[in-house]
Amino acid sequence: MKITGDHQLIKKINKYIVLDMIRRHYPISRADISARSGLNKATVSALVNELLESSLVTETGLGESSGGRKPMLLLFNDQAGYAIGVDLGVNYILAMITDLSGNVVKERKVELTDLSVESVLDKLKKTIHALIRKAPPSPYGIVGIGVGVPGLVDDQGAVLSAPNLGWDNVPLRELLQTEFGVEVEIDNEANAGALGEKEFGAARTVSNLLYISVGIGIGAGIILGDSLYRGVSGFSGEVGHMTLAEDGMRCGCGNRGCWETFASEKALLHKAQASLPIGSGELPSLPLLLQQAKRADADAEKVRELFAGIGHWLGVGIANLVNVFNPELVVIGNRMSLAGEWMTAAIHDTLDSRSLAFHRKHTSIAYSELGMSSSALGAASMAINRFFSSMKATWE
Repeated sequence: MKITGDHQLIKKINKYIVLDMIRRHYPISRADISARSGLNKATVSALVNELLESSLVTETGLGESSGGRKPMLLLFNDQAGYAIGVDLGVNYILAMITDLSGNVVKERKVELTDLSVESVLDKLKKTIHALIRKAPPSPYGIVGIGVGVPGLVDDQGAVLSAPNLGWDNVPLRELLQTEFGVEVEIDNEANAGALGEKEFGAARTVSNLLYISVGIGIGAGIILGDSLYRGVSGFSGEVGHMTLAEDGMRCGCGNRGCWETFASEKALLHKAQASLPIGSGELPSLPLLLQQAKRADADAEKVRELFAGIGHWLGVGIANLVNVFNPELVVIGNRMSLAGEWMTAAIHDTLDSRSLAFHRKHTSIAYSELGMSSSALGAASMAINRFFSSMKATWE
């Protein structure tokens, strides 16, 4: 069947192509855009003029001449608007405001103790409002809000299940859009982390990657062929609930022997409480264990052994995923990545012994380049990309 489109549709598509090229490759000349895109110079010039009028593009100095007149270079105006990105963790909220290129302007972190929907939502709204008040003036203002959540999220932005938060069927997108009056994107925090690393971090040049978010639970963001893989229902990546032991410890999901009962922050803290002389009867904290691991005494060695044990079980699960997906890169992120120096050897030893040699040969392991910001930055990028996609639909 022959596919056709009217003049206005073609113009919208071409305008988006030109803007995206400037976003990805600035500073760039009109001639370079024409050469890269295949659009004729007159079309590019007309579309650039419209983008200049819309404040999304600016002109800067002259570039190098290739024989004729020096070309005027174009810049993407990443301060034309701002986005809010939020990593909603099990015991924290990390929120940031970024420009349209993902550069962080301000950020706020809030600790969570009461995980009820009402309490978390109240803190989330106050945190976002506080950031919006800090936003610099811009032509487009706040273009959107993105939130990464540790649980299952449907295509309407509702949190269907977040066992580590104790949430079920929370219409988070609807609640936030009503509060703030801008577009809101909600996704699983591991998906957001994968997008963050792909857009801004360790995976910028990689097409096939797994982002393993290791915090209180374990999740994965899976990018195949440069696209986020979601599965038929949109719920892919719940790797923390792979069964590693049929009769293992009971998991928060109701199953037994899930990966996160062996290799998560929660698993680490339970093992520390059982084997280390903490003394208070309460679960130790990850920051405390990180501090202890840096010391030079017998107790520090025990803590380092605990981290190595977590590394072993992370290696077991990662080996399973490498054998299934054959990725180019596995990025380990979230809070447990802070203990990388004591887990790395165990992860590599286990992965080398348990993954298939042909699969392992071209797979690299890395820790997040963005640290604890992966999911928040990925969430901001979701809001930014939604803004440009919606803009494409409204251009005339």
